[in-house]
Amino acid sequence: MSSGGSAYQKAVAKLYELQKFGIKLGLSSTRNLLKGLGDPHKGLACVHLAGTNGKGSVGAMLEATLMRAGVKVGFYTSPHLERFTERFRIDGQEISQAEVVRLCKRVWQVVDHREPPTYFEFVTAMAFALFRSQGVELAIMETGLGGRLDATNICEPLVTVITNLSREHEDYLGKGLANIAFEKAGIIKPKVPLVHGVTQAVARKVVEDTALAKGAPIYRRGRELNFRRNADDSFSLRGRMWSLPRQTTNLVGRHQPINACLALGAAEVLAEKGLPITAGHLAQGLNEVHWPGRLEQWPTEPGQATLWLDGAHNPGAAQALLTSLEGMRGGRQPLVMVVGVMADKEVGKLLGLILPAADMVVYSRPVYARAAAPEVLAAAAPPDAPPGEIEPDLGKAMERARVLAGPQGVVLVTGSLFTVGEARTILSGGTSDLP
Repeated sequence: MSSGGSAYQKAVAKLYELQKFGIKLGLSSTRNLLKGLGDPHKGLACVHLAGTNGKGSVGAMLEATLMRAGVKVGFYTSPHLERFTERFRIDGQEISQAEVVRLCKRVWQVVDHREPPTYFEFVTAMAFALFRSQGVELAIMETGLGGRLDATNICEPLVTVITNLSREHEDYLGKGLANIAFEKAGIIKPKVPLVHGVTQAVARKVVEDTALAKGAPIYRRGRELNFRRNADDSFSLRGRMWSLPRQTTNLVGRHQPINACLALGAAEVLAEKGLPITAGHLAQGLNEVHWPGRLEQWPTEPGQATLWLDGAHNPGAAQALLTSLEGMRGGRQPLVMVVGVMADKEVGKLLGLILPAADMVVYSRPVYARAAAPEVLAAAAPPDAPPGEIEPDLGKAMERARVLAGPQGVVLVTGSLFTVGEARTILSGGTSDLP
């Protein structure tokens, strides 16, 4: 990554100041920004991703597949783990700091200060401007919150993907699965195929009724798209067009075949739309995909505890982590969790899910304003939680966890992508852009 130096730091700091405007659901501000930029989103082929969990993994699988097929692909995702530049990838490479400076200047020039954009609206406009200027052939756009009124919903997709749904952000999306499904289903466009993995009957009905009303073909996991686990850790995929027997993926976790199934469905639609993608490209992409901070094993020296990082920032992600713990541990004992959670999350519910699986826990936090204090986490722990310690400094917390785990144990850093991002920065000796 090339350096933009202090100009980059100033540009990012100015962007973070927009967070004071909070979350504003609606598309008018984004439309106005993009109009000032020459409407770079118009005619830009996209895959639009919504859902509670798995959006990033599905997007990364598609990105790797398209790269194998020789398609110039852009990927817009959030949040970032360590560097703001991670939010924008072209052919798998995050953009330079100098490019961020250039994009910020361009978007600020068209901001109407009578209608200041939110942080996410501004950054989404940057993504569209970037992908247009770089001649991206297909842009993978991940929603930030919800779908119907999310800033990304101004895109013109070839296929929409809704990964799964659970109760989240109900202050913004409405109470209950039906309301959440209504908001997520807002990304569905007339006659644009929908690939989805929604399992709850009430939510699936909302999603599919929306698609039927808009004449959008529906390809559902468990019906048109299927997977089967094999005895040797491989899995088999079967779609409408392609079958991939004995497939593996570079991403760890028992839930990844589900994500691969949705990537298969989207890739088939893109192939039907004329992109030069084959089943072979998908197989290669699944084996080469990279998506850090989600069930990521960090390299360690011989004689040290195994170290894993996983965001697990909501109950659905926590459940996915739990189903994969046995394979991650590989029989190693004990398991010591380092836990840091954002205060605005369902702290008690999240801790109630993950902590009983540990042998010991170290409560900590990232250096981030939204993070809950370790003392709050300890107080919110369930009655069956393992013995715990408090260490507010995340670097020291990881060191303490390594001591507790010993050479035969496992350390798992979890509870938030912000916690994982700071842990990666500490482990790599790098620097972070987080505010």
